[in-house]
Amino acid sequence: MLANLFLHYAFDVWMEREHPTVRFERYCDDAVVHCVSEGQAHRVARGIADRMAEVGLKLHPAKTRIVYCKDGSRRQQYPRVAFTFLGFTFRPRPAWTKNGVVFASFQPAISNEALKRISGEVRQWRLHHWVGLDIDQVARRINPIVRGWMQYYGAFYRSVLNPLLQRINGYVMRWLRKKYRRLRNVKRAAAAWQRITSQQPRLFAHWAWAAASWRTG
Repeated sequence: MLANLFLHYAFDVWMEREHPTVRFERYCDDAVVHCVSEGQAHRVARGIADRMAEVGLKLHPAKTRIVYCKDGSRRQQYPRVAFTFLGFTFRPRPAWTKNGVVFASFQPAISNEALKRISGEVRQWRLHHWVGLDIDQVARRINPIVRGWMQYYGAFYRSVLNPLLQRINGYVMRWLRKKYRRLRNVKRAAAAWQRITSQQPRLFAHWAWAAASWRTG
């Protein structure tokens, strides 16, 4: 809290005073500053570095960079066209107009680092070994966690989350086949899966979320 309060005066208030037209976001010691030109970006970066030195701080050399927000309107070539902030990677991504025309849009989506961390957490659940629970109990145990991930990381470009949600489905299927001996047959397991998902499409939070995504396109 004290560090955040310090940076409020050392950075936020200073930015508002010295660069009142430059928008920025800061969370703890991470910040994104929006500039309208490369020249302005270099000037502001130098100013921030000097300001940090004044208050006894130093910019992280690996994390401090100028990024070109390339999209369908900004088409110049620059070496850096992506950055990560608060678990999201911002970079050029395909987007579609209402008429289905594809264009390049600079958008955020869950970062590879966040995906790797979450995938590791799912793996550590060892969900397929929860054979002492019934399927409703399994759903109640993981739904609050998965729903939180979807609400946060699914706010932008939610399709990037689909491989993670499919991985969770894979563990649920493994749980079914481990809990019920008759479902160790692949065809029986597939039929049981189809029956459960059609009869209880909202049992797992990510099932309902995927259905909503499909309906809304």
